[in-house]
Amino acid sequence: MWPYHPDLLDVPVPRYTSYPTAADFGPLEPFALETAIEQTVGDVSLYLHIPFCEEICFYCGCNTSRSGKRARVESYLAALHHEIESVAHLLPREARVRRIAFGGGSPNAILPQEFLTLVEALNHHFEVTSPEFSIELDPRTMSAEWGRALGEAGITRASMGVQTFAPHCQKAIGREQDDALICRSVDWLRDAGITSLNFDLMYGLPFQTEADLADSLDYTRRMGADRLAVFGYAHVPHFVPRQRVIDASALPGRDTRFAMAHQAFEDLTSNGYRAIGFDHFALKHDPMAEAARNGTLRRNFQGFTDDPSPVLIGMGASAISGFPGLLAQNEKNAGRYRMLASQGNLTADHGVARTGEDQLRGKLIEELLCHSRTTLTPCLHARIRESLAPFLARGLAVQSGLDLTITEQGLPYARVIASFLDRFREETTKVFSAAI
Repeated sequence: MWPYHPDLLDVPVPRYTSYPTAADFGPLEPFALETAIEQTVGDVSLYLHIPFCEEICFYCGCNTSRSGKRARVESYLAALHHEIESVAHLLPREARVRRIAFGGGSPNAILPQEFLTLVEALNHHFEVTSPEFSIELDPRTMSAEWGRALGEAGITRASMGVQTFAPHCQKAIGREQDDALICRSVDWLRDAGITSLNFDLMYGLPFQTEADLADSLDYTRRMGADRLAVFGYAHVPHFVPRQRVIDASALPGRDTRFAMAHQAFEDLTSNGYRAIGFDHFALKHDPMAEAARNGTLRRNFQGFTDDPSPVLIGMGASAISGFPGLLAQNEKNAGRYRMLASQGNLTADHGVARTGEDQLRGKLIEELLCHSRTTLTPCLHARIRESLAPFLARGLAVQSGLDLTITEQGLPYARVIASFLDRFREETTKVFSAAI
């Protein structure tokens, strides 16, 4: 059983898909991204952001809008093609693209042929070497035609935003999708050659009970998902205005949220899934589980990953690029992004140049979240000793010299413990989501 210490979970903390986090980005020096791309060597990963959905869910904090206006979608895709050319022109030919991910929004909010044209452009402009393709999908807009397009493109990994199978919860969050629709989408994806299928689920939703969560977990297992991401819903209407539609009084309390997180962990790890970090799970045959076993699991802007590349180049509005010495975010506003990218410009002027100290702290945070252990420097140990003490006293972490390990009981507190290594949390009081 996970021990429940609400006093240790009181302070919301970042999810640490990067360090420093996007909340700590500021203005970049001119041409910082261009220089980083020009100096890239070795294996590279690409991420393309499609900021459109046919229907916008009430809970969603992603940079996305409705895809109903075709002219807006077409002009965005034209700008994205310009950015592909611009990035490819800067990237040295010896750099090899090994992974390509499409996210959003919902990439399947565009037309299948538009998607295939993007894939063709990537293959044409970049040195693509035995690539691993992945995509995020909205099952409400899946179709047989989209299934065929994924097969033609060679996509092998897909993630579906399911969130919950409970109809009353779906209605409350603006994401109504019946079981038959999910089943049909799974069939299309498997027929297309998808070998690693992820379901995104959520707990802490309005009107959601532990029985609702149990039912969703059972459906997910029976549909054969290879991976699951089980996230706690973060209700922050002051940051995400569309969440104002959600009845805050219907949200489960803090105690229930913790119980739900533990319920998902127990259910999945008792039924063949390996825990990956604090909110992901994978069957033993899945590459994510293999990475957890052999110690190569990493964390980047896409969450936990088996991607070994230190360079991720993001394209599209709001996409973030990550290099050892730089994090850079593209223009968030789709209209300004279209204007700048269509003129052959890279649009990132926001981010952070990562110092050697940032890179060290980021490495230690990543090790804690991915492997539940790290080795502190004497200086950092001295700085966090007081904050760490209550976690050590309650058996949530153990320490031997400078070696720090998060115990299995301490897993739900991993983000809190990792935050002690974050120098920006020492200096600011920005609001983040709850750790559980």
